[in-house]
Amino acid sequence: HKIGGCRMKQIIKKVIVFLLAVVMMTCQSSILSLAEEERETTENTDNEEKEQKETEDTKEMVSAPSALLMEVSTGKVLYEKNADEKRPPASVTKIMTLLLVFDALDAGKIKLEDPVTVSEYAASMGGSQVFLEPGETQSVKTMIKCIAVASANDAAVAMAEHVGGSEKVFVGQMNKRAEELGMMHTHFKNCNGLDTDGHETTARDIAKMSREMLRKHPQIEKYCKIWMEDITHETKKGKTTFGLSNTNKLIRHYAYATGLKTGSTGKAKFCISATAKKDDVELIAVIMAADDSKKRMKDAISLLEYGFGSCKVYREKENLKLKEIKLIRGKKDMFKIMTEKRFSYVLSQGEDISKIKRSLHIKKKLHAPVKKGDKVGTIEYTLDGKSIGTVPVVSKESIGRQRLFDVIREFASSFLFAKS
Repeated sequence: HKIGGCRMKQIIKKVIVFLLAVVMMTCQSSILSLAEEERETTENTDNEEKEQKETEDTKEMVSAPSALLMEVSTGKVLYEKNADEKRPPASVTKIMTLLLVFDALDAGKIKLEDPVTVSEYAASMGGSQVFLEPGETQSVKTMIKCIAVASANDAAVAMAEHVGGSEKVFVGQMNKRAEELGMMHTHFKNCNGLDTDGHETTARDIAKMSREMLRKHPQIEKYCKIWMEDITHETKKGKTTFGLSNTNKLIRHYAYATGLKTGSTGKAKFCISATAKKDDVELIAVIMAADDSKKRMKDAISLLEYGFGSCKVYREKENLKLKEIKLIRGKKDMFKIMTEKRFSYVLSQGEDISKIKRSLHIKKKLHAPVKKGDKVGTIEYTLDGKSIGTVPVVSKESIGRQRLFDVIREFASSFLFAKS
């Protein structure tokens, strides 16, 4: 019994020691875990505070209540502040008016030399104007200058009537075009931007239509960069000269400025869609409801400088040379492929351009027939292992399906050749 009792005591001691060891290990693990959590929390707090400070510092660049900065080639937004708040755009509206005018030129509906007759209604427009007379005629080209340079309300209405038949029909076309561009918070009531209830848009939507203008009609730049120019009025009273003066002072005071449109009314305050180009980077800075013209210009320049200083554009300089790929049951065994467009990507601060990689992905077992332009694969671009975009790979030529006669002729040729 004594021996059994001693053994039992030893067993109990061992169990107690084991349990104490488990408790100590658990406590140590909990302490280490708490320390790690505390360290991570501190790091996260530091990062959050740093990001919050950077955001606050960036927001301080712009005094206007609404703004947006966009890179043109990719459409990437580099900065935004209340960019989806609806506001009256004043004469920045005329970007859409000019977009439709240039669309009509491209479609062959009108020509630059065509005469435009000014109606009583168009001549009655107040605000900024070039004092067109009822019945006066000016060429489409001159009217574009009046709108782009002097922000003429009378010229805008005259062109709306010339293209659409009436301002009402033209405004309907403006809203349709806005919908096509994904301008979800825009509704136009007129073609010139005069204050009207319900005539509103956002900084983001202005950037979208500005980008469309620059990409589809780059010739707008030559009109927007005119500083001063004279036009001639020819009416029953005789000939008079009127001087156009650019409302966009950035053209004279900011070296990289290329356009695009200013606007100001009592309700809209001071607005601008400012475009600029430096080296390979092209930007759009939208400012809405600035307190005065100086603050509008200061805000626009601040955004543009921030954009040029903080981003670089990676762009394929030419279409990539790709090897021919195999085609099954085609009149040719191999066919040529090409990229549908050149890839571009805006790098933010800290991103290394040398780490961008590309990989080709072609569909398996491609069968004839193929038409020129048919999509056959993609090229994927990655940065630090993360996908940053793709470009379609398409057929460079059309190749028909191999007919039975072609197969027999090919077989006979190979048989005869092998025999000889």
